[in-house]
Amino acid sequence: MGKKGMLLGKKLDLIHGNPGKSLFLFVLPMIIGNLFQQFYNMADSIIVGNYVGEDALAAVGASYSFTTVFIMIAIGGGIGASVLASQYLGAGKYQEMKTAIYTFLITFGAFSVLMALFGFFCNPYILRALGTPENIYDDAVLYLQIYFAGLPFMFMYNVLSADFNALGRSNIPLALLIFSSLLNIALDIWMVSGFHLGVAGVAIATVIAQGVSCVISFIILMRLLKNYRSAARPKAFDTRMFSGGVKIAVPSIVQQSIVSIGMLLTQSAVNQFGSSALAGYSAGMRLESLCIVPMIATGNAMSNFAAQNLGAKQHKRVVEGYHAAAKIVISFGAALIIISQLFYRPIVSVFVKESVSPVAFSTGANYFRFVGWFFSFLGMKAITDGILRASGDVKVYMAANLINLGIRVTVAQLGSPIFGIEVIWYAVPMGWLVNYLISYFRYRTGKWKKKNLIDGAA
Repeated sequence: MGKKGMLLGKKLDLIHGNPGKSLFLFVLPMIIGNLFQQFYNMADSIIVGNYVGEDALAAVGASYSFTTVFIMIAIGGGIGASVLASQYLGAGKYQEMKTAIYTFLITFGAFSVLMALFGFFCNPYILRALGTPENIYDDAVLYLQIYFAGLPFMFMYNVLSADFNALGRSNIPLALLIFSSLLNIALDIWMVSGFHLGVAGVAIATVIAQGVSCVISFIILMRLLKNYRSAARPKAFDTRMFSGGVKIAVPSIVQQSIVSIGMLLTQSAVNQFGSSALAGYSAGMRLESLCIVPMIATGNAMSNFAAQNLGAKQHKRVVEGYHAAAKIVISFGAALIIISQLFYRPIVSVFVKESVSPVAFSTGANYFRFVGWFFSFLGMKAITDGILRASGDVKVYMAANLINLGIRVTVAQLGSPIFGIEVIWYAVPMGWLVNYLISYFRYRTGKWKKKNLIDGAA
């Protein structure tokens, strides 16, 4: 296999062997890991919804759409910046690969502190601006202030996970996510049922679990990078790599954040229907976040796969990987249709009981059943964006994602007062489809093949 193949590991070598098999073996741990991350996040809602009550569920739900924006900023930034590392790895330039990783660990470490300060001090005003119902406002503010106090841990954990994926080591984030998910659930139950801390308890549990996972991730990454030997010592920070990486990271942040920003901006439209509807919508959002995991993970895997193969000058292999990724997301989309239509009742009941709050249950069930038909749209959008991002061909796909966001917010804000709450989720597949078509037409031009991020770079 050679030195490079040994470093990557046989099953996670993205530049050799059958493209479909390589991509599937790479994306599978990412999907499982991201599912655990969603269970990790959903544990707060499930536990307060069952142990505390509907208002607590609505408060955490109101906070969720806000915190998810920051999670997606971290994921998007990490993935965007890791494109450079993936391309250097594919080209066998280990010194530059490590320099790229160090540069963006420092960059996002500083950025995460700024984001934490912004979120901590501004969240009360944002919740007010969104029209958060008065009966859940104080709990939502409390949850967010504790959450943002620990935001740098969450932020850096997601950036570190992106670095592992850039190295073809998607199994490492999987193991860490399983550990942190179980730790978070145990702490949630302990804080809520043992200490009766309610919303504050689940926020504290989240911060502790994320902090432990972040520290462990950093230690493992530093040890792993020692295996990639280079003739010269890598730099701790490189301004040219920073400049090039930011150009990829910013559109990636936009792309990863579109769904969560859409949730946040449309939440004000939901708030006008009351806290029961918000609780149901929050349950629906949680389920949507769970269902889109295989789609987003496959798109992110496609980005790392394409970046490594572009670094190795294997354009044909990128196209073959794209076709394999399309089969993956379409297969998952078909399975999600079956699940959302046949098993929605017990699934939604995990968050809110029909006998306790029929309005909340009905809202969550209707939302979940409707969007269940369209997750393949998101999957095709994600894998197409993944190739454009990996090549650095980002302007069109960023514009496509902004159009997606505009459709979702505009339809929700203007249509819901006239046609009711249901119009809010009608806009979701509309945005996904338009986004995909724009990105796909750009992909078909083949201009991404002519892009190169690393030739001549420091």
